[in-house]
This record gives sequence, C-alpha cells and structure tokens, in this order.
Amino acid sequence: MFDQIKFSAWSAGLRSKLSLPLRVELWNGEQFELSSETPRVTIRVPDPSALRYLRSPSLYSLGRAYVEGAIEVKGRAADIIDVGNALAASGVATERPRSRLGDKFRLTHTRERDAEAIRYHYDVSNEFYAAWLDPGMVYSCAYFEDGDEDLATAQTRKIDHILKKIDLRPDQTLLDIGCGWGALVLRAAERFGARCIGITLSENQAALARERVARAGLRDRIEIRLQDYRDVGGSFDRITSVGMFEHVGVQHLPDYFSQVRALLARDGVVMNHGITTTNVDNGASPYGGGQFIDEYVFPHGELAHLSTVIRAMQEGGLEVRDVENLRRHYARTCAIWTDNFENNAERIRTLTDAKRFRIWHVYLAGCAYAFAHDRISLYQIVCGKAGSDPEQLPWSRRYMYA
Repeated sequence: MFDQIKFSAWSAGLRSKLSLPLRVELWNGEQFELSSETPRVTIRVPDPSALRYLRSPSLYSLGRAYVEGAIEVKGRAADIIDVGNALAASGVATERPRSRLGDKFRLTHTRERDAEAIRYHYDVSNEFYAAWLDPGMVYSCAYFEDGDEDLATAQTRKIDHILKKIDLRPDQTLLDIGCGWGALVLRAAERFGARCIGITLSENQAALARERVARAGLRDRIEIRLQDYRDVGGSFDRITSVGMFEHVGVQHLPDYFSQVRALLARDGVVMNHGITTTNVDNGASPYGGGQFIDEYVFPHGELAHLSTVIRAMQEGGLEVRDVENLRRHYARTCAIWTDNFENNAERIRTLTDAKRFRIWHVYLAGCAYAFAHDRISLYQIVCGKAGSDPEQLPWSRRYMYA
C-alpha cells in the first residue's frame, strides 16, 4: 500500500521538478497544488487505495483510474491531457503489458473478432456520434484548405479532396471500404456521378447510411453492405479507404492491400487515408497511451509506421503515386471534436453510461495532443496497380486542386 506519508514525500519531490496547474485533493480534506497558478485540473483521491495510480503515473494508469472511477478528475479535457502527459513524462512512468482485451483481438484478425471489435467502438449509438461530429457524420480527419474553416466545411473539403485525388469520373464504379455513415459515397454519387458500394461492419452505421441514401434518392447509385473487405468480389474503377486500415493489423497489411489490388480495375486508382505511428519500430506510443486505447477504445487497433505501410502496399502489388501528410489537420479535427463533446456533455451523458462517457472525454483530447506532438500522424496515399500505365491519370498534381 502506498500510504499517505510516502505520498506526501512523493508530492513534495514532484513539486520540485514540475510546475503544473494541478490540485490534488485527498479523502481526508488534505490538498496540495503543483503551481502558484490557478489550478485548471483537480484530481480527487477518494480513498488511500487510489494513491497507487499517482505514485508512478502513466497515461495508462491515470486514464484507467479515471475511467474506472478510482479517482475523480475535473477540468477541460485538453488541460487534463496536458497535465497527464507532464506527470507521465516526469521520469517514473513505465510501460505496462498489453491488456487482455487487446490480446484477445490481436490473436488473429478473423472476421468474427474484427466485427466484434468494430461493434465495440462504433455501435455505441448513432445519436452519441451525432452529438459531437459534423452534420455529415464524418468520423475521420478533416481537410482545412485555408485553415479557418468550420468543421462541416472542412469535412466536405476532405471528401472532395479525396475524390479529386482519385480523379473520380461520372459512371465510374467506386468501392468505399469502411464507409461509416455514408458521407463519402453520397458525395461521390451526388457531385461526381459515380456508382458506389460502401461496406462497413457496423450495423448502426449501415442502417443510418441506407436511410441517408434513400432520403437522397440515390438507391439506384449507392449500395450499402454489411460486409467484410475480405468477402468483396468484382472490379472497381476507384477504391477508397478512410480511417479503416488501422483495424486490419500490421502483419495483415500486405494481404489487405493484395485484396485491394485484386478488386482494382487495370487502370484503377485507390486512395488509403489512415493513421500511422511515428515510432519507426511500429511500437507502442509513449507513457502508456497506446495501452489505454488498446484496452478502452480500439481493442484491436494497430498503427504502422509510414515506411511499413508503403512496403506493405508494394508487397500487395500496389504502386505508390502520391503521399500527403495531414497530421496538423487531424490535430485540429480532434480539438474541435473535443470542444463539441464537452459543449454537449449533458446531452451525451444521457446517450451512454458514465464509464464510456469518461473514456471518450479523455480519448478525443488525447488524440488531439498526440497528433499535435507528432506521436501519431495521418497520411493519404494514392496508389495504382504496380506495373500498370495509368493512361487516364494526369501527369501532375494540378488536377487535384482544380
């Protein structure tokens, strides 16, 4: 047991190293602050057993204590994440073993386990996501072309940016792998005249996407399927995958891209939009942040380094033709999501349980911090079949910005 005497000594040592806008309140009324600045974050320790989470703080231990209700934390999420990272970086945090839940999904990426993991993350409720996403329900990195757009505008520009990159043309066939609530296929059919198939493993997403397609009068041009990418057949002029390949598993990426190649027409174009780690060894993020996400947010998610992704694409028979880094764009996107979440907190509390509310409260802000500090990144990569001559594709990037 980490008793109060040792805790007082620890806190005194911490004050000598750090100056943070943090107040810690103990169960007996004792409190201390780590700065003369007005505290922006308050951690309340309700009983002595919870002191162990603060003795050797990591993003995992602090996040776990908050989510499980072992400690109470008050403050804006961005401030909580700033303080948590400073505590974790204080020199005492260590990596813990991966969670059992994460290992369960990581054993093998079977269709059943992948579907279960997707349901865990995405089938909270459509109302839950609608409370903090843009009206188009786009749950991926926005594109701030000028830097001052609102979220809805930036998400529409992201979709247009993708569809221009793949040079989508009227009546071409488009497969969207991981279509979410259908925003990309709706835009592709409405504005670009494409014939689209969107696939997802989330029943909630599929149901709402089909409703949106019907309301738009586009059932003759868009089909939404509850389907695994491994079970898709046919040939497509264009393929997009936005925020999905993080669920595939690093070891399975060559097979994933091989399947994409098999579905791509001879002169076809594919674009993969996904999160990468900046850890060159494809390892865990620092201070235990990866363990927290692994256990509470994405039980089967795995992030690969950009070099690993490009190699896997080549191993899968794809040629990389264009790469763009949108890390800053995702940092801003997550920051806006965090503000939306907190500004609508009272409604969101009615849409889910207290534990899941706490998970998302810190998760979104944690992502904003990780992107802003280059711990993770976001790349859009345009590919074609290796060895093919893309006769239809323009010679320069000028067409992407027309």
